[in-house]
Amino acid sequence: MTLQPRCEDVETAEGVAITVTGVAQVKIMTEKELLAVACEQFLGKNVQDVKNVVLQTLEGHLRSILGTLTVEQIYQDRDQFAKLVREVAAPDVGRMGIEILSFTIKDVYDKVDYLSSLGKTQIAAVQRDADIGVAEAERDAGIREAECKKEMLDVKFMADTKIADSKRAFELQKAAFTEEVNIKTAEAQLAYELQSAREQQKIRQEEIEIEVVERKKQIEVEEKEVVRMEKELVATVKQPAEAEAYRIQQIAEGEKLKQILLAQAEAEKIRKIGEAEAFVIEAVGMAEAEGLKLKAEALQKYGEAAQLALVLDALPEIAAKVSAPLSKVDEIVILSGEKGSSMSDVNRLLAEVPASVRAITGVDLTKVSWALAMPAALRAQGLAWKLL
Repeated sequence: MTLQPRCEDVETAEGVAITVTGVAQVKIMTEKELLAVACEQFLGKNVQDVKNVVLQTLEGHLRSILGTLTVEQIYQDRDQFAKLVREVAAPDVGRMGIEILSFTIKDVYDKVDYLSSLGKTQIAAVQRDADIGVAEAERDAGIREAECKKEMLDVKFMADTKIADSKRAFELQKAAFTEEVNIKTAEAQLAYELQSAREQQKIRQEEIEIEVVERKKQIEVEEKEVVRMEKELVATVKQPAEAEAYRIQQIAEGEKLKQILLAQAEAEKIRKIGEAEAFVIEAVGMAEAEGLKLKAEALQKYGEAAQLALVLDALPEIAAKVSAPLSKVDEIVILSGEKGSSMSDVNRLLAEVPASVRAITGVDLTKVSWALAMPAALRAQGLAWKLL
């Protein structure tokens, strides 16, 4: 059951009439003995009657407690006040089989604005025994107010002075700091500019050195390029031109020498052919004149002549084998030394024929008689001319 006990215009311990409302939660106890007590107390009554009984009990205890407390105690410590009500009322309602589950103060107010004027010397010391108390309270309040105002003004003036002093000191200190900061800033700026100028000077110097090095490198590269171009010109123009000129010169000289040699060879060829033809004609004539004589003598030395005849008969075939590779040559030119002649060279070759025949066949033509050697000589001479 929810109950709302209310006590109106109840005087407190100081005689201030106040009105207090609360909220209580109560219920019928369920233990057998207490339940029996509740049945005995409220048998035949409805719920509202039970509420009225418990409510009146709570309100009575609430009134009695309000008379023992001051307004300040009631207003400022409501929880303690509610606890005190529960502790005082619980035994009484408990003997009726009712249990208080909770009790709280809902509202506290008065009709004389005591609570709103609390702190004004307890409503001017409860109207300072009416008007005197009010007058004295107002006087004291005025005095106190004036003193407070004076103290307030003194404190304000002192505070303003201190504020002004602090502000002046702050401004002076601020100006000093600003001046010091400006000086340091100027010094730092000047140092920075000087250092920057030095760095710029170093950078410019290094740039100049780099430019000098680059220029030197460029000059070296250009010099090397000039050398390379000269070498390239020498390799691609001068040397090929010189080589071509030398080649043309050598070709011209070779062609000139060739023409000279060809002319000399042709003349020598014609001369030697003429001499050879004359010699052959003479030799053939002599051979025909002495033919009979040679045949007669050959019959006397048939054995040696037969061997010589076989050799001489084989010589043309040997000459043909030897001269076979030369058959593909169009022309052979014999060049003599400065003091020699083509005829002497031919005689030298003819003089070497017996030795060659001896090396090939084993027959020594120098030991053969004139009659037998004459045909062999003629054949050897013919072989030599054929080789030539």
